[in-house]
Amino acid sequence: MSLNLCVLPDVKPDENAITISHVRAYVIKSKEVEETGGGFADCHSQAEGHWILGTDKWPIANPMSYYEKYKSRRSSWGIDAIGSVIVEIELTNGIKGIGISIGGEPACYIIENHFSRFLEGQDPLNIEYLWDVMWRSSINYGRKGLTIQSISAIDLALWDCAGKLRNEPVYKLLGGKTKDCLPCYATCYDPLAAKNLGFKGAKFPLPYGPADGDQGMMKNIERIKQIRESVGPDFPLMIDCYMSLTVSYTLKLLELIKPFNIKWLEEHLPPDQYSGYAEVKKRNPTTILLTCGEHEYTRWGFKLLLDNNCADLLQPDVTWCGGITEARRIVALASAYDIPIIPHGSSIYSYHLQYAFPNLPMSEFLIMSSDSSSIVPYFGDLFSDEPLPKDGWIHLDAKKPGFGVTINKNNLRRPYNRDEKAI
Repeated sequence: MSLNLCVLPDVKPDENAITISHVRAYVIKSKEVEETGGGFADCHSQAEGHWILGTDKWPIANPMSYYEKYKSRRSSWGIDAIGSVIVEIELTNGIKGIGISIGGEPACYIIENHFSRFLEGQDPLNIEYLWDVMWRSSINYGRKGLTIQSISAIDLALWDCAGKLRNEPVYKLLGGKTKDCLPCYATCYDPLAAKNLGFKGAKFPLPYGPADGDQGMMKNIERIKQIRESVGPDFPLMIDCYMSLTVSYTLKLLELIKPFNIKWLEEHLPPDQYSGYAEVKKRNPTTILLTCGEHEYTRWGFKLLLDNNCADLLQPDVTWCGGITEARRIVALASAYDIPIIPHGSSIYSYHLQYAFPNLPMSEFLIMSSDSSSIVPYFGDLFSDEPLPKDGWIHLDAKKPGFGVTINKNNLRRPYNRDEKAI
């Protein structure tokens, strides 16, 4: 039985409404520029020697660590192969909104050749409608990954336009402030440096996984012990496992790190192992929190995590999970389970979400300097005015509309340059 008693008319802009004239999708003009410019929207697109790829002394455990040739550097198997996508939406009054994600040229193709048909000529404030038609029209090939990252970049550009149209920051469009500023923890190679920079806690990558055997496990404990001793007994520490472990390995690791006062263990299993996450949480022999969600997509994926009691904390990436439109649904859904949200990375795009909702207690800031010793913009050279933490706090300027940043287009290239006629 259907509750639709009639066919709804097409959604059309109101009379004299400002509409979308152009949708443009860009990549960084070369791999060299992306690496030397700080990665732009892809934080893993870095030159050799950057800590985030793994170092000779301490590799980073990851799903490809099972294979010797891919163990020492995450770049060896192409963690940075896809690259950045930047979406620019231009309105008929000249306003431009910017959104970003991972996706490179494949995402540009989807955006320019599929999704643009739903956007150009439409009212940019009809964001729920626009998200829905992009989602429904791509179910046959999408639902997760590249397609949702493409939708995310578009969605963020729409919210940027909306803020600029209303001359207000995005967090005010979401309901206003629930906090005056954001405390930040650092994701880094050197937690002591993060502590000295004023961050409220630090997260570091686990070096070894199951393929490294008992010796690798002991090296993990050595690394964790060294870090704990360097920062003192009470500074909050978290460990990122980057989808690299198994249920049994995780349970053993939890037991062995009990003495080191670890706040949480993150993304210990591949993202689709919902039953595995539930089992680890059920059998967790410690008070260490269990987290995941960085590589999950849309409210449906997060509902599975919540319904199966997979985690104590969820970590959607706002630039990947479906943009602000979907992230706020995920936040609302998690609040009904009393599960907090701390988004992965995302910088300005997550800051506005975190300002607006009470169950987002703090922000992650990735320290993207090569040796993890100093604060640099998360998005590298992409924006000229990305807000940075000071003494472990992020402050957003209420006078800056949209997401409050200015794009640097000098290093961008548009791979699918459609013939444009203003709509």
